Amino acid sequence: MSGLNDHELRYQLANELHARPFPEASTPGRAVYLVIKAPGKASQRDRDQDRAHLLDLLDRYGAAHPQPGATHFSGQIGQHYLKWESHTEVVTYTAIMDGGGERPFDPADFDAFPPDWRASAPGERVSSALVRIEAHTGETSVHERVNEWFVSESVAVSQVLEGAAVIAGDFRIDPAGHMRFAIFPQEGCGKRRIGRVLQRLAEIETYKALSMLGFADVRRLSPKISQLDARLSQLMSDMTDRDGDTETTLSALLEISTELEAMSSKAAFRFSATRAYEAIVEQRIAVLREMHFNGRQTFREFMTRRYDPAMRTVASTEARLKSMADRAMRAGELLRTSVEVTRSAQNQQLLESMNRRADMQLRLQKTVEGLSVVAISYYAVSLTGYLLYPVADAMDISRGLLLSLVTIPVVLFVWLAIRRIRNLVERQGPGLD
Repeated sequence: MSGLNDHELRYQLANELHARPFPEASTPGRAVYLVIKAPGKASQRDRDQDRAHLLDLLDRYGAAHPQPGATHFSGQIGQHYLKWESHTEVVTYTAIMDGGGERPFDPADFDAFPPDWRASAPGERVSSALVRIEAHTGETSVHERVNEWFVSESVAVSQVLEGAAVIAGDFRIDPAGHMRFAIFPQEGCGKRRIGRVLQRLAEIETYKALSMLGFADVRRLSPKISQLDARLSQLMSDMTDRDGDTETTLSALLEISTELEAMSSKAAFRFSATRAYEAIVEQRIAVLREMHFNGRQTFREFMTRRYDPAMRTVASTEARLKSMADRAMRAGELLRTSVEVTRSAQNQQLLESMNRRADMQLRLQKTVEGLSVVAISYYAVSLTGYLLYPVADAMDISRGLLLSLVTIPVVLFVWLAIRRIRNLVERQGPGLD
């Protein structure tokens, strides 16, 4: 529209929806699939190494390079069609080949990725698969090939996309180290539709393998979690023992809380990634719109029996770890409250004791003041008597009578003076250094 500016990301975001087209695959045909994951925290890996590894492969075939910073690439490498994608934790390579090859699931097909190139990969193989595409020539023929190529105890077979094709796989690693999948398209099933089925199978295997990493972490963490759970239960039991050392119990609870928080922090990414991968696996199976074939279990039924329990274990372990952390936190708060109440009671007792000592000191001070009045009065009367003896002689008054007359006024004067001094000290004392 004339005069209306486009948002700077409009075209980029619109094109993103079309950036990863499905591949095309012929019948008969075959494909090899490779998933590589960097060791450690793969989400933080150096992605330039992934791109350099891709460029090395493309240079071997004299193929064109992707755009700088690209996260996906499709193109010809020799006689094969290559699809490369960079994901959060892995990179995937799919090489699609025409023809059925010399024999089904031939490990030599993986030579589309040269052995020395595979050895130089910046990571480890998480999964690899051989996919065979063969025309559907009848249920009997498909049944025979499934029995020949797969382990009958675990094989899953289903019709997909309203019967447009039959897919099969047993999710077992064959002697060559690869998974095996087969696609039997019906006559008239186009190359793009076959390519979509191929892509879905590759994604199911990829995200199934990645989500199982969470299950492996759970198996590794479970013994430690059980130990901490036992310790936490024992400490909470000790909290009911009033004779126990609350300070020691609180320190142990804080230690357990720290360990649980550390475990939760380390496992948080893997737990969240596992949930996301599980959802993708379920979504990819759902879009295939499976129907039963020849009484065999479907991919969904296989996952329900073999895969879902592992995912439930991951979810329950995550919930258990969170529950334990919450329990430890609540127990710590209760124990801290108990310690504070105990300390408050001790402080109250200390204050009462200090009040009693203050009262005793006050009484002692008053006693000392009374004695001081007597002592000072004694010396004051004596000194006054010495001063007035000449007057007594002149007035012909006995010294004893004179002392008797001055004793009461002197004592009263001393008492008033000491009381005034004490009052001044009490008023000015807080401001004195």
